[in-house]
Amino acid sequence: MSLFVIAEFLAAPGQHDRLRTALEALIEPTLDEPGCLAYQAYADPNDPASMVIVERWENRQAFDEHFTTPHLRHAQRVLDRILARPLTLRTLVEAP
Repeated sequence: MSLFVIAEFLAAPGQHDRLRTALEALIEPTLDEPGCLAYQAYADPNDPASMVIVERWENRQAFDEHFTTPHLRHAQRVLDRILARPLTLRTLVEAP
């Protein structure tokens, strides 16, 4: 069963460009990961500090393995310095 994920980010004041750069840098390597079906960043047009990534994974295992990749571990270190608050992850499955 596919797993859908919405990751929500809020940049600290003055850090929205760094947030955009960090999230955009994740797209290509993440799409190359086994089990990644979709991975796209979106910005709030009314608040440049607010962004989300919408993801789709073949299964929970593929999503969990995403957290072990070098590109995500690097991004997590960057995000720890530029986010106003910890990211929020919502995981969803298709309704029966």
